[in-house]
Amino acid sequence: MTEGTSAATPSAAPSMAPAPAVAPLPEAIPGVLPHELTPWGMFMAADMVVKAVMVGLAFASVVTWTIWLVKTLELAAANRAVRRTLGMLRRAPSLAAATKAVPGTSGGAAGAVVRAALAEMETSRALPAEGVKERAAIAINRIEAHAARRMVLGTGLLATIGSTAPFVGLFGTVWGIMNSFIGISKAQTTNLAVVAPGIAEALLATAIGLVAAIPAVIVYNVFSRAIANYKASLADASAETMRHLSRDLDRDAAGHGRMRAAAAE
Repeated sequence: MTEGTSAATPSAAPSMAPAPAVAPLPEAIPGVLPHELTPWGMFMAADMVVKAVMVGLAFASVVTWTIWLVKTLELAAANRAVRRTLGMLRRAPSLAAATKAVPGTSGGAAGAVVRAALAEMETSRALPAEGVKERAAIAINRIEAHAARRMVLGTGLLATIGSTAPFVGLFGTVWGIMNSFIGISKAQTTNLAVVAPGIAEALLATAIGLVAAIPAVIVYNVFSRAIANYKASLADASAETMRHLSRDLDRDAAGHGRMRAAAAE
């Protein structure tokens, strides 16, 4: 009896050594995401670098639409003033009459062209006509250049936003995906519910970059054509002004010639 009991004891008694503890892999609860997958929820859960990229791109988008509004109003006012001044120049019998029809600064750059030509003619009464035309042309060219520089102000920023915003958004995406893969490595899981939010946050940066870049490119191209049309209209007003100036100078020269002929008789 003793031998049987002693023989059965080694096989019946379980080992009392504690089993090594194994930490369970962090798995997402089925059907439950770590946070809400809305644009605002993804933004709030994103990395600080990705957040900074998104905020910068959103600010660039606001700048684009601000420039669009300001330049649209400015171009509309400038084109209206040029058309009005050009119509007055075509109806006026002389440069002086055209200048009176465009009082103050209501004519914009076109009105400044008319006043500059008349001022040069009045200042150079006793000088040869060719020199008057040359000096008036120089003054008109400077006015046109100043108006063109003022009109394109801000469009360069649109070009910069349109060309760089996609790459800035891509930087945010790369950074976010890199952080997502680091999180996958730490969590030791490839569960889609764990992986998807981080990748979605990263892709949101690219989406915001495109939202900022596409309107900037479109608005830049629209303004480029509109500014070119404005320059052409201003050039028409300058040509009409020079035509009036030439006619007035010839008229003055003919009047002086008749006066000298009458005095000689």
